[in-house]
Amino acid sequence: MSQGPPALPARLLLLAYDTGKDRVSRAPDLALAVRAGALAELAARGLVHEIDGIVTPVPDADVDDPVLSQLLELIRESRPRSWRRLITHRARVTRDTVRRELVADGYLAAERRRVLGLFPGTRYTLRRAGYVEVLRMEARVALTGPAAPDAVHPDQAALLVLAAAGHFRGLLSGRERRRHADRLAALADHAGPCVPEIRRALEAAVKSAEAARASDGGGG
Repeated sequence: MSQGPPALPARLLLLAYDTGKDRVSRAPDLALAVRAGALAELAARGLVHEIDGIVTPVPDADVDDPVLSQLLELIRESRPRSWRRLITHRARVTRDTVRRELVADGYLAAERRRVLGLFPGTRYTLRRAGYVEVLRMEARVALTGPAAPDAVHPDQAALLVLAAAGHFRGLLSGRERRRHADRLAALADHAGPCVPEIRRALEAAVKSAEAARASDGGGG
């Protein structure tokens, strides 16, 4: 991610920011969405395939990207998993690596602090809020604009589809997801290899996470 625009998982993380509040807002399952974005990026680069329901890396595949390289290694070293199992398996590891890379590349700033005055933590704030506003505008245009789904750039389609599947409520509400369900499905079909499958896996993972929070009294 250090050269050129941020890759898909990084743009997903940035898209979850509320630029007014300068923090991630209304995206409780961000880590799952970022992991899904990293898997979609690996598939788009031809580094992983789905074989009999299992995500399988290409032999000797390598990539000069810390986030994707880390995920490839995790896939190789862990037991065989489906898209959904890979989305949920240690998803925060990918999210945390993406954040570190965004700090290194100047998109985020990391501020050390103490939570409740006791526990050490880090607050990540935007350094390029204008870039995030452009991401948000482009996502909305892809959703509601006049262009046919197959005229939307596949990378842009993947960003919107995975943000919707990850329930980024700051980008679009549940009602909007339902209203534009057909267009989102068409965009997923156009978004690149394995994106429809990854989208469905992410939706299932988010649904399970929301149910778990509801059962714990945390709401959804």
